[in-house]
Amino acid sequence: MTGSAPVARVLIDSPLPQLDRLFDYEIPEEFAADCAAGVRVRVPLRSAGRVADGYVIEIAERGDYSGALSQIDSVVSPVSILAPEVWALARKLADRAAGNASDIIRIAVPKRQVRVEKAWLALPEAVSTMTTDDVRPVAPMPPEFAPGRIAALINDRERVALDAVPRLVSVVDAAAPGAEPRWVGHWAVTLAAAAAHTLAQGLSAIIAVPDYRDQDQLMAALSGVVAVNRVVRMDARQSNPERYRSILACRGDEPLVIIGNRSAVYAPARNLGLIAMWDDGDPLHSEPLSPYVHARDAALVRQEQQKCALIFASHARSTEVQRLVELGWLGEVGSERAVLPKVIPTAAQESQDRLAAGARIPSAAWREARAGLERGPVLVQVARPGYAPQLSCEDCRASARCLACEGPLSLKRAGATPACSWCGALATSWRCSHCEGTRLRLVGQGSVRTAEDLGRAFPGVRVIVADGERPVMTVPHAPALVIATRGAEPIADGGYAAVLLLDGERMLARESLRVAEDCVRWWANAVALAAPGAPSVLVGVGGPLATAMATWRLSGFMSRELADRRRLRFPPAVRVATVTGSPDAVERALASIADVDGTDILGPVATDDGLRAIVRFDYAAGAATASALKAEVIRIVTSRRKRIVPGSGPVAPLPKLKLRFDDSEPFID
Repeated sequence: MTGSAPVARVLIDSPLPQLDRLFDYEIPEEFAADCAAGVRVRVPLRSAGRVADGYVIEIAERGDYSGALSQIDSVVSPVSILAPEVWALARKLADRAAGNASDIIRIAVPKRQVRVEKAWLALPEAVSTMTTDDVRPVAPMPPEFAPGRIAALINDRERVALDAVPRLVSVVDAAAPGAEPRWVGHWAVTLAAAAAHTLAQGLSAIIAVPDYRDQDQLMAALSGVVAVNRVVRMDARQSNPERYRSILACRGDEPLVIIGNRSAVYAPARNLGLIAMWDDGDPLHSEPLSPYVHARDAALVRQEQQKCALIFASHARSTEVQRLVELGWLGEVGSERAVLPKVIPTAAQESQDRLAAGARIPSAAWREARAGLERGPVLVQVARPGYAPQLSCEDCRASARCLACEGPLSLKRAGATPACSWCGALATSWRCSHCEGTRLRLVGQGSVRTAEDLGRAFPGVRVIVADGERPVMTVPHAPALVIATRGAEPIADGGYAAVLLLDGERMLARESLRVAEDCVRWWANAVALAAPGAPSVLVGVGGPLATAMATWRLSGFMSRELADRRRLRFPPAVRVATVTGSPDAVERALASIADVDGTDILGPVATDDGLRAIVRFDYAAGAATASALKAEVIRIVTSRRKRIVPGSGPVAPLPKLKLRFDDSEPFID
């Protein structure tokens, strides 16, 4: 070994928290040409014969350490796949959530695909080929569209909450003359115009949407303003080779528009000009893998690091975005001309009419549906899929539960065998655990049963069911009843002639801290699919929530919701972390943050996994809280059990500790 050999600082790809730091390795002479920041390498660990995968984070000169360093075992690939901006983002987010940077990088960087990589390396060196054809003029938009305002916020690197116009827009693919126009949400056209302006400045744009339905709308809107070779797709529907090809495409210097689901926020983009996120309140933006970082938080941190423009667009803001608006950290952008949908709550009629109060579809909704079917399709939003979402005992009326796992029984279609909603087991020989009864009673109406009832009420009218098992993307402009679960509503050409929002009371009965916020978002997104001037009937909901929908003052409702959370010290007014594990580990972890200002602890309480406590803390105390709790995790996993003497009796289990920061439902088991 030479004392002057350069040193590679390597992040080991491991879930172990004690390895979540950079390790120094000497670079052998044979790897000097290929070993660069961002490449994959294999390095030895202290244990004999163990070799681990890792990423070179930086190349440095040897420091003050004069001892012998281990050498890099091999360079897996010469491609610098981990961009510096992605590493900086992963490190910041991991520290914020008391997690490992390698866990976030595993989400951001897909597994290596050798064939794809070799084909990419064989391509000639990319040069900038930006032409005027890559960015086309934005087509004339409705008068409420504000292209000048959108361009200004991108030029000035503003951070804004954008209230999307609740309307559909017809778009045409400029690259396919003669093609049929597509109807998409006005929000998609707005974000496409913002991306096109960013691209015209020689900068890249990242747009994250919840699912493939939103992505298809965005792709259709982009086709009219951006050349297809400038758009990179990155989502869960792609195969591993396709996703790896997308990551390699983003590693160049050419400006691109990168669209996808929550993982698109981590796409490499050196010259980033815009991050846009549609409907950040959708739970699909929440990452289910450790350290559970929400895509919205990743976008906020990345904007601070790369100083780009940031847009949170939605029909109904999340309380997290509303908090940032009230703090002045986000600006507000609305349409230049007020576009108010026609929302009709039926609560007043139900309070005066006893029969209407007991009806699932009151007379006002029937009238609007009948009138709408004379003009075009009518959307009926329901709470649950299937035939009967719940079953109960016919004799004692107790909820019917699965004999295997105690999950609720449901019926997917008429005449089918009841099955468990959790484990899927068929209830072929069900017997009530309360009264020994064997007969089941239907409770509630799912999408299929609603379709049957409405089909009998409107004979001769086409009935379409759209839910998770029956995905429908679009419906033509013709009389039809479209029964859809929330989030699965197809787009009607020209918009729906009427929208019925059923089961509002049932939706609000869900046990959740965010139930009102979610319902407003579900209903607002459905109302936005109506044709201009078409009525939307909200059934079973009254009070401030119905008033907010009728007046379309949704931001005011979210402001009141946030004020209630502040009084109760509920998120997002404060941050929360759940601490779960063995009693000794939980108690020591809670003791480590006892002196941190701005924190308070709920619990601990006993659970099946040991003890569980909820830590509430101010945003200013986030760094200290995360650092202290992660230190406890590292202390536990690095503790060594004393040598066990044979015959010494039962051995106590090792302590366990699990952390989760910013859980969306910390108070619901």
